[in-house]
Amino acid sequence: MRAFEVTGAAVSTLGDVLGSETIDASDAQAARLDEVQFDLGEGPCWDALRHSAPVLEPDLRTRASSSWPAFAAAIGDDRIGALFAFPLQVGPLKIGAVDMYSLIPAVLDPTQSKRASEMADLVARRVLQDALSRSSDEYTDDVGNPYSRRIVHQATGVVLAQLDISADDARLVIQGHAFSNDRSMMDVSRDILDGRIDFSVRQGRIEESE
Repeated sequence: MRAFEVTGAAVSTLGDVLGSETIDASDAQAARLDEVQFDLGEGPCWDALRHSAPVLEPDLRTRASSSWPAFAAAIGDDRIGALFAFPLQVGPLKIGAVDMYSLIPAVLDPTQSKRASEMADLVARRVLQDALSRSSDEYTDDVGNPYSRRIVHQATGVVLAQLDISADDARLVIQGHAFSNDRSMMDVSRDILDGRIDFSVRQGRIEESE
């Protein structure tokens, strides 16, 4: 909020990886905008996550009804002027969204939008790291097994090459996939090394075969 001229902001998880939940909100209105989108399954946060791209609505009062009719009807009395949503994503893992609202119509220029996207990338890593740290050690460590660590290390290198991301982010992708599928990192790593899981994005989806 200090970086952009907005009234409020919220960070939320969405979808299957971490579930749908408001992690933090600047005020009750920001939290309500999240809750409405959770309940209805539509809105700028869902679109940002679905398309892996920012959603910028500078004049919500005149244009929201065509994009999100149920959401627009639900917040019609809230008098929101503008709403901006940025996806939280680590590699192919779609985690949630950051949304910012203004009580009056407002515009984010390309430089501001780029800066907000960069900030959302940092938030995404923190959100995923925090979620994994609260989960079982099965997903965040390898139970002290040196062989297991070698497998995860090798799989991290494969994912790094597939997605052209850092080693830390590649490991987060493996952790997040294991967590969301209730599997161990070692099992997922074996599937990666055997070619049963391929995080390369082809035609908008991750390849995974049994």
